[in-house]
Amino acid sequence: MVRSRTVWATAALMTAALGVAAVPAEATPVAAARAVACPTGWGSLDKAYTAASLESVRSVRTGSHDCYDRMVVDVPGAGSDDLGFAVRYVDGIHQDGSGRPIPVGGGAILEVRVHAPAYDPDTGSPTYPATPGRPLPGVDLTGYRTFRDARFVGSFEGDTQIGLGVRARLPFRVLRLADRLVIDVAHTWGTAR
Repeated sequence: MVRSRTVWATAALMTAALGVAAVPAEATPVAAARAVACPTGWGSLDKAYTAASLESVRSVRTGSHDCYDRMVVDVPGAGSDDLGFAVRYVDGIHQDGSGRPIPVGGGAILEVRVHAPAYDPDTGSPTYPATPGRPLPGVDLTGYRTFRDARFVGSFEGDTQIGLGVRARLPFRVLRLADRLVIDVAHTWGTAR
């Protein structure tokens, strides 16, 4: 009888321990807090702001975030009200002035036009060391979820063109900040990543 109770008590303890161990850690409230709610409502239609800056484009950089991939065009000295742009999906990109087509990889292409030169307006000297048709200097898109290619198209009559190849036509937004223009392209059309 004592042996029976010991066996049953041991079995009950093991069942309780196994039951606790079988509950997945993801079922806790902490795991629910880890889910990222991604913004929606950006849309994929053309976005533009009419203004122009005589300050010059100095660099372009990118970053990958939970909900979107980001491109930042640095224009030091430009105020947010002076930084004009036109960003839109296109079937192909042609260089201003020459009309030369610039191939850009990806399932869809965003033309990023910044109303600021990539050269010094007084001397004509380049301020951003990029070559038309080539990938953007210092930009490595390896491992990005949305960005596929980023090409310098050119800078002509105060406008700088960049071709941004993305996985598909996805929602995007454009933010004007002091000294920079920010383009975010969502990873999905949904609300969570």
